[in-house]
Amino acid sequence: MRTIADLDAAGQLAGRRVFVRADLNVPLDGDRITDDGRIRASVPTIAALLGRGARVVVAAHLGRPKGAPDPQYSLRPVARRLEELLGTAASAVHFATDTAGPEAQRLSDQLGDAEVLVVENLRFEPGETSKDDSERAALAERLAGLADVYVGDGFGALHRKHASVYDLPMRLPHAAGDLVFTEVEVLRRLTEHPQRPYAVVLGGSKVSDKLGVIDNLLGTADRILVGGGMVFTFLAAQGYEVGSSLLETDQIETVSGYLRRAEELGVEFVLPVDVMAADSVSAEAPHAVADVSAIPSDRMGLDIGPRSAELFAARLADTRTVFWNGPMGVFEMEPFAAGTRALAQALIDSPAFTVVGGGDSAAAVRSLGFAEDAFGHISTGGGASLEYLEGRTLPGIAALDKDES
Repeated sequence: MRTIADLDAAGQLAGRRVFVRADLNVPLDGDRITDDGRIRASVPTIAALLGRGARVVVAAHLGRPKGAPDPQYSLRPVARRLEELLGTAASAVHFATDTAGPEAQRLSDQLGDAEVLVVENLRFEPGETSKDDSERAALAERLAGLADVYVGDGFGALHRKHASVYDLPMRLPHAAGDLVFTEVEVLRRLTEHPQRPYAVVLGGSKVSDKLGVIDNLLGTADRILVGGGMVFTFLAAQGYEVGSSLLETDQIETVSGYLRRAEELGVEFVLPVDVMAADSVSAEAPHAVADVSAIPSDRMGLDIGPRSAELFAARLADTRTVFWNGPMGVFEMEPFAAGTRALAQALIDSPAFTVVGGGDSAAAVRSLGFAEDAFGHISTGGGASLEYLEGRTLPGIAALDKDES
């Protein structure tokens, strides 16, 4: 996988237009960005390119528009925030109101040294996410007209076979951005030579979202700790009643198989011993700690309990590598944030190399007030991280690994 340094050494940056496929898929409240973590993560690569004399065209997706312009998913607020974060690194930041149309082409052709162009949401183009190879190729050809060189830096999109991720890099000299290069190096460290004990902490709502990674990690991890809404399928598999908690009944048999395999392989599964159970998903709902053997039939578990938090911290205290993906509860509501907060603190207190696997976990770290540099690495791509740990080949990595045609 080539790097920005390789492009620079080959004289392919100075004075050239560089297309950066970034991951700027940030949460918005109207036009207000509520978490700019992914934008900040993209800045070092863009600044490095500008510092090497490149003229940068930035493209990304935001949300799930249906292949047509939708004002609520415009990247304009993101472009404004990117301009603020780049500061003097960029002499100007322009915004094109189309993606690969006349305005984007005109502004790209006019880019000067140290200038940046942000084009409109890639997913406003139906060809971006099309399963039809020819439709994706047609968009990739138009996008290729905006630049001379391609840098893939949107790690959170590398698991998608999309035009800007998979088809476009094959049409231009290409390399991985610093963010993608770092992300891949960290994931290789987790999969190829993790220091042991190696623990994986999984949370979030659905166990079905994590089946592949659990299956693959049974041959890699020493311990798997489970919290969040997905834990109730594990508890049901052990014969517990889980009240009105989130439960995937169709996955109970699969989960039972994982628990049996873990025992055979000597992989320790750590499940909560108590939960915070509430009448409903509301910060105002009546709630109380319940033992997992006595969850009230009319209540749902919305966080791991205090004894579980202590148990998890104890099982992480001697680890050397930890991967965490998914919160322990509904951390956005204070009554159900304690488990996620305690877990984050346990990772900080452990001697391990800690990797926070993007998505809601990264958002929780920031919203609960933890310093990002207190962790070994915070990923920008939850889905991409999980698919890599499942052992899948990510289309975006495959494209960046290919030699130029």
